[in-house]
Amino acid sequence: MTALPRPPVPSRRALLRAGLAGAGLLTLAGCRSAVEHARNAAAAADATGSPRRGGVLTVATGIDVTPSLLFAQSANTLVQRLAFNTLTRYDDKLQPQPELATAWDLAPDGLSVTLKLREDVLFHSGRRFTADDVVFAVKNLQNPARSAQLRSTAATVTDFRKNGDFELTLVLAHPVSNLFDLFEFMIVPDRESVEEAVAGTKLIGTGPFTLTERKPGSSLTFARNDRYWNPGRPHLDGVEIRIIPQAESLLSSLKTGQTHLSYNVRGKDVATLRTDPRFRIHPYDTGSGAYYIGVNTTAEHVGDRRVRQAIAWAIDRDRLVQQALGGYGSVSSAPWPQSSPAYTEAGATHYRHDPDRARALLREAGAEHLTLPFAHSNEAGPTAIAQILQYDLQQVGIETVLQPTDSPTMQKQLISQSMPALWSLSHGFAQLHPATLAVSAYPFNEAKNSSRFTSPAYTDVVQRAWNRGDSDGPEARALYQRITDVLLEEQFVIDLAIAGLIEVAGPRARGATLNKFGYLNLDDAYLTA
Repeated sequence: MTALPRPPVPSRRALLRAGLAGAGLLTLAGCRSAVEHARNAAAAADATGSPRRGGVLTVATGIDVTPSLLFAQSANTLVQRLAFNTLTRYDDKLQPQPELATAWDLAPDGLSVTLKLREDVLFHSGRRFTADDVVFAVKNLQNPARSAQLRSTAATVTDFRKNGDFELTLVLAHPVSNLFDLFEFMIVPDRESVEEAVAGTKLIGTGPFTLTERKPGSSLTFARNDRYWNPGRPHLDGVEIRIIPQAESLLSSLKTGQTHLSYNVRGKDVATLRTDPRFRIHPYDTGSGAYYIGVNTTAEHVGDRRVRQAIAWAIDRDRLVQQALGGYGSVSSAPWPQSSPAYTEAGATHYRHDPDRARALLREAGAEHLTLPFAHSNEAGPTAIAQILQYDLQQVGIETVLQPTDSPTMQKQLISQSMPALWSLSHGFAQLHPATLAVSAYPFNEAKNSSRFTSPAYTDVVQRAWNRGDSDGPEARALYQRITDVLLEEQFVIDLAIAGLIEVAGPRARGATLNKFGYLNLDDAYLTA
């Protein structure tokens, strides 16, 4: 199969089948969306009109990397795209663009996809990248030990048919509406050192930087990959990721120029920088994250959905967005950002602050005076959010006992379904194709979720939305509405606000971007003089 010419007005399916190729194979240099390209062009030029070569970019984050969750959507995803590449990457319209795959052809029945691969790619070790590495990457995500949220999508690949070293057909068990979400998510590791990667001792990939040093709890240092396949990239000599758990210290490091860039500044702290001309603030407004209350439906009292609905009515989401997020976010009782084909205004506004209604539901459930454990991340921002939620619940008669927990432990509890009655965190995946949230995200996974919630109706509609090649047609959107209806009725995940990551860049940092999973892309990044 070969890539097809681009039609004058392409449908999404035509784009997927064509691989966005015109008269030939599209190269990475032309793959950025117009919006992203314009933003980078404006941001990535110094006084001479061109990017500056050299320098070490310092990035501040509040959470350390968890190597064992390298192939999962963990709390820190900054390193994946530094050391590794993915097969494709989305533009701002969720249309896949080339990366390690240069073109693709999706079969009309949706049961296979043929990938054309770059032929000029080397791993950091000097070994050549081939179709065998794609086979390994898929099988790696199929391995339960990797705890990969998109494991179910990877598992739909049942066979691999190679046509030489640089063309590969993936045979699928059934059509999947989120196939290219998998390709955006799946980093391609070196099969010879993958166990060292999850141990945190080596990160051998094909990406723009090589790991030179890791100090757990302190920093990760990367050097420029001089054999990187993207011509002239990266511009930087290196990158240092600094782990700064204290929110005040992280903010201070940016203000004093000790660090150049961060995606972990609290919303209320970002608000204080709005008028400071030294900083550029860029919210990722496609909704790469959402704040929520999770509910363990097997715990006492909260197994009654009336209690869960009461919690949803008790929360003052507007106050949460303004006080805890500094206004960077939008209230929502559904997980979908406005960019999602599953978004509806009715879903986003279904629950509002109504303490009287919350109390009435609690009386109806015979649960007027409750005391419940409530876990939250022990960082300053999540703690402030938990305290706001605690106050709102207290006003309707629900006392909570806050349990501050470190982020790696909470991640493990999510995976192992060992959360207490309530917890607050943020989730991703809603910024992608809607089926991905319901078959992949730990809080929502229809087969095994953190809330221990099960429902034949939920499973049925999720599987129907997932087992199809079309992801945004009328029938698909009707299925997404049914998924939303179940989520709003059952409230095993109580969504509060949509708030994507916020990039805070100092005066010298230019050209950094994030992919839809929060992977930091520094191919075009550089430092001004």
